[in-house]
Order: sequence, then C-alpha cells, then structure tokens
Amino acid sequence: MVSFTPVRFAAFSALVASLAVAAVPAHAEPRSYRIDPSHFSIVFNAMHIGYAPTWGLFLKGEGGFTYDEETRELSDLSVAIEAGSVFSNDERRDGHLRSGDFLDAEAHPSITFRMTEAEAKTETTGTVTGDLTLRGVTRPVTLDVTLNKIGPYPFGGTYVIGISANTTLKRSDFGMTYAVENGLVGDEVSIRIDLEAIRD
Repeated sequence: MVSFTPVRFAAFSALVASLAVAAVPAHAEPRSYRIDPSHFSIVFNAMHIGYAPTWGLFLKGEGGFTYDEETRELSDLSVAIEAGSVFSNDERRDGHLRSGDFLDAEAHPSITFRMTEAEAKTETTGTVTGDLTLRGVTRPVTLDVTLNKIGPYPFGGTYVIGISANTTLKRSDFGMTYAVENGLVGDEVSIRIDLEAIRD
C-alpha cells in the first residue's frame, strides 16, 4: 500500500489537475476579421438589349465580420460599398450608372449589407442572408457563400480567410426601373464577391 505525506499528496493532486486540463481539447473562439480592401472584388453584370451582359465593378468597399473556425459560425457581417466608385470601363456609362436612373450615388453615396442570419450547408459552403440598402431602399438578399481557405498567410505573419459569394437581385426592387419596361437593360443583376479578410 502506498502512503502519501500531505506534501506528496498535494503535488500528486496538482499533477492530476494539470493532466486533466491538458486532456481537454482546445476550442477555437469567435474572432474578428476585417476585409482587406486590396483583395475585395465586387463584380456585377446585367443584360444589354439582349445581346450580351455588360460587366461592372465597384472599386471601393470595406467591412468586417466575426467567425468561429471550429463551429463555422458567422456573425456581425457588415459591408459598405461606395456607390460612386462604380466602374464599367466607359466614362459616359459610368456617369449614367452614378445618376438617378441607376445608383443615384450623390443622394445615396453608400450601399450597405448587414447580415441577419447565416446557415452552414457543408464544411465549406453555406448561405448568408441580410439587409441590402441601395438607393435608400432596404430589401433582404441571400448570398451563396464558399469558404475557399483559412489559415496563416504566407506574408506578414497574419491569419487570413478567403471567401467567394454570389447572388442575383432585381434592380427594380430598389427603385431602379430605368429601361426595364422596354428591355434595353436587364432587370436581373448578377453579383459576385471575392474577398480576403485578416484576423484581428
């Protein structure tokens, strides 16, 4: 029979406690991420007179979110896009897109998206639903989201998540009815978003 002195028993108890703590697996925690503006692409297209889609993009945007890598839970996602930064590789068309016929960028300089819920479908795919405010009109929009990669970045000692998302909306839902009735400009607008976000 092994006997323990009070000192030995205390040391043994401390050892058992430390082993018990070590045996509990480490859990990831929700972490904040900020979107890297230099790796943030917001691309869209709409059909032009039925011939072919015309493509455009927004050059300026910012945002952030909270993500738990272990549970794959996303929260607090918010994005702001500068409406006046629209670019379609044609100055005259860009001016028209900024006008009241389309984005009305002077009266509504910011396009915002704030998530209301997210649902994981697989380990790398899911949906994010939120309120999109465009031209002062707010409508719910759901995006299909793919997690491309998450992990240590090869440069700068940061930790980065890469995401792609897409959705389709009707611009007329946001009061953008120019050339919808005569079919000169398509009502449906396809949107693709690709981003890298850096963990704080």
